[in-house]
Amino acid sequence: MSSEDIHNAEGVPPAASVTPLTAQAVQPSPTLQARGPSAPADAFIVVPVRSTVLFPEIVFPITIGRALSVQAAQAAVREQRQVLILLQKDPGVDEPGPDQLYQVGVIANILRYVTAPDGANHIICQGVQRFRVTEFVPGLPYLVARGLHLPEPVGAGSDIEARFLLLRTQALEVLQLLPQAPQELRMAIEGVQSPAALADLAAAYMDITLPEKQDVLETTDLVARLDKVSHLMAHRLEVLKLSAQIGQATRASIDARQREVLLREQMAAIQKELGEGEGGNAAEIAELDKAIDAAGMPEEVFKQAKKELRRLQRMPDASAEYGMIRTYLDWLIELPWKPPEPPPIDIAEARKILDADHFGLEKIKTRIIEYLAVRKLAPEGKAPILCFVGPPGVGKTSLGQSIARALGRPFVRTSLGGVHDEAEIRGHRRTYIGALPGNIIQAIRKAGSRGCVMMLDEIDKMGSGIQGDPASAMLEVLDPEQNNSFRDNYLAVPFDLSRVVFIATANMMDTIPGPLRDRMEIISLAGYTAEEKAQIAARYLVRRQLEANGLTAEQATLSDEAIAAIIKGYTREAGVRSLEREIGRVLRHAAVEIAEGKTPKVEIGPAEVSEILGQPRFENEVAMRTASPGVATGLAWTPVGGDILFIEAARTHGTGRLILTGQLGDVMKESAQAALSLVKGHAVALGVDPGDFEKTDIHVHVPAGATPKDGPSAGVAMYMALASLMTGRKIRSDTAMTGEISLRGLVLPVGGIKEKVVAAAGAGLKRVMLPARNRRDYDDIPAEAKRQLKFIWLEKVEDAEAAALEKSPEPAAA
Repeated sequence: MSSEDIHNAEGVPPAASVTPLTAQAVQPSPTLQARGPSAPADAFIVVPVRSTVLFPEIVFPITIGRALSVQAAQAAVREQRQVLILLQKDPGVDEPGPDQLYQVGVIANILRYVTAPDGANHIICQGVQRFRVTEFVPGLPYLVARGLHLPEPVGAGSDIEARFLLLRTQALEVLQLLPQAPQELRMAIEGVQSPAALADLAAAYMDITLPEKQDVLETTDLVARLDKVSHLMAHRLEVLKLSAQIGQATRASIDARQREVLLREQMAAIQKELGEGEGGNAAEIAELDKAIDAAGMPEEVFKQAKKELRRLQRMPDASAEYGMIRTYLDWLIELPWKPPEPPPIDIAEARKILDADHFGLEKIKTRIIEYLAVRKLAPEGKAPILCFVGPPGVGKTSLGQSIARALGRPFVRTSLGGVHDEAEIRGHRRTYIGALPGNIIQAIRKAGSRGCVMMLDEIDKMGSGIQGDPASAMLEVLDPEQNNSFRDNYLAVPFDLSRVVFIATANMMDTIPGPLRDRMEIISLAGYTAEEKAQIAARYLVRRQLEANGLTAEQATLSDEAIAAIIKGYTREAGVRSLEREIGRVLRHAAVEIAEGKTPKVEIGPAEVSEILGQPRFENEVAMRTASPGVATGLAWTPVGGDILFIEAARTHGTGRLILTGQLGDVMKESAQAALSLVKGHAVALGVDPGDFEKTDIHVHVPAGATPKDGPSAGVAMYMALASLMTGRKIRSDTAMTGEISLRGLVLPVGGIKEKVVAAAGAGLKRVMLPARNRRDYDDIPAEAKRQLKFIWLEKVEDAEAAALEKSPEPAAA
């Protein structure tokens, strides 16, 4: 039901200062007194209304404003006749015709006609009886209709009485839920004895739609009318109950909030009286609260932040724990909790970036393009974690930067070299003074995005100690199945690392624990050949050093011959860092001449390189060292790339001893013993008297004795050095070799073929002898090294003898 007392039937709002029920009646106006054609005695004057359905026995005020309705009402008052109140179907029609009106209405008596001071007209009507229109009488200035009176149904019985009692209970319950229900309406409902009258009364004052009220008005069957009204009343009752529950919950929430505000004001007053927080931190707390709401934290983190904020609010500024909590909240606020929206990946642009930043490395670039293509097609998938392994200076870190540029993501680098404390990865607990999150969370905060590219530099150089094993802590970081809920000890809440693109770098794989190595996809980067170094220097290093030294390309030029001279005589490395330093030295010398005004332009050639850098520090010593029997050129792998290794053997009169020097490891010593046994077994085939071994001491030495050496790959070189020594036949000076040997004379495969071959090419050699079982590594060898070297594949040591030993022995010294 509605608690309103007045319904505006015509859609014309009454004046704010006029109350129609209490306005004084005015004298009839000339319009009211005018005579005109009268309606037939057997017809009723029709007053169409927009928003009111009048029921029998109901007194209701109606506001009229249209000329048609005013003429009809005045004619009825003048002739003291009843009117027929009909609802129009479309409220928007100003002059409704017979077709726009419902056929069933109510005959009503006009109890009072009131004209307000603002000119509005009001009639107070009382419904008498239902009426069905059968025809309209034409020819009058207002609507007149004939029809049938619809008598009110009278019924008795238990079903009628039950419906009557149910409807009364519902109506009273609705009135109880209404905020301002008039007491008179309650008394009227309680006093009604007729079921039909109760149904009409309830429908008249119930807050339902006009079509629903019209439907009740047109229902003449008593049982059907009671059921319809009871159904509408039940629906309205449920709506009011739900509204009451919502209102009660809202009031409870507001009351709790007001209580919290009051308690906080009282607490602030108490702290002020105690001298705590006199400086006032309300603004700071409000700022933190606002920042927490805007940080986009997950629900668990948000609750933790709010909890710590409440602790901070109750704590005096001078407390030692105040600063700790404030720092913790700052970390939570500044971390990027919101899911990242990485920009789209352009594969063609990524190729351009990689080609512009790096020369060569075609297989590496292809793998990176594959990686980016997978990220583009499956951005929500779990991408592999790449680990670039190679010697220093070959571009591992810059490859990571290029990937970040291709992905359009921020790049951040975290150095793990020398990290030996687990807390460096997982952070320290907040109970310690000066505690901070681990390197991973710090890097995320620095990058400002959970979708950054994070370079884990020197992952092979992590240590372990009494503080724990940081490599074990990295297992969770680099596991795509676990890192979506990484828990830093300082934060003590989970942080999602699944959107971070991790790229690791290492110089060697041996020191990386197996479980950690298993979580990464290893991509090997070998050293550069001399031609590749020349291209890199011409394209990148010279330009970078010109900018670093304040020079332009017009002021200083470095010829290709000068670059080649620097590569050959002043650097011997797998990467290009030493090469860049030497180029920098040359250009700094040119900068001095230009700054002193000696010359406006400096052109640097090979001769100028010798003047600036001095005599070459490296020379081709292969031919010099292998000029006598007993010297073999081996190939070795080191953490900084491949290298050549000389094996020297000498013999003296003795008792058959084997002397090993050069700081050799156990495996390398065993290789030397195996090589000697193999030479003894092949003595007859080599043309050596087996008895010579009994009266000769053999000394095997590997130069660079200060450098520890170990591994089985020098077996072939030791065998060839001993065979050359005992036969007196020199080994070809343009040949290097590698491979492990067995006592049966088989040449076994070894590792690091790519690095060793690149070192052989850099040393100016022409041939390399490799184990036949290492043919699988041939595709990894750079094209420049393939063009420069001839490859000899060894199945047995006899193949090495045939390929490397010269035909005639060295003549004995006089």
